[in-house]
Amino acid sequence: MTKQEENKALVLKAFDTLFNKRDYDTAWEFWSPTYIQHSAHIKPGREGLFELVKTIPDTLNWEHHLILAEGDYVIVHGRFSGNGRPAAWVAADVVRIENGRLAEHWDVLQDEATRAESQSGLPMFGDKFPEELEAA
Repeated sequence: MTKQEENKALVLKAFDTLFNKRDYDTAWEFWSPTYIQHSAHIKPGREGLFELVKTIPDTLNWEHHLILAEGDYVIVHGRFSGNGRPAAWVAADVVRIENGRLAEHWDVLQDEATRAESQSGLPMFGDKFPEELEAA
């Protein structure tokens, strides 16, 4: 595997372990002890991230649609559903990898639009609107 492929696999495994499996002990090893958090809604460090996840309902589900890597950076286009909010969050998470761990993070979050809210007429994530997923 290339460095970029390794970094993408690392981020996918780390996010799945923390957000979906809620395996905090294993997830702890994916994030650097000096993890830098740039997100406006998450407290500093990996402690802040883990504290936040612990407050989100157990129904939280994270899935990714697209992942890109360049050097030490990985960008994941994902969806956080079952988060206890009226709408799922569609996110672009940017992660910097250092020494095989997630070292730094930025994100852009937006509530997922319904078909009626979408000016483009296209879903923000995947090929279906949230209401179409619920009906399936």
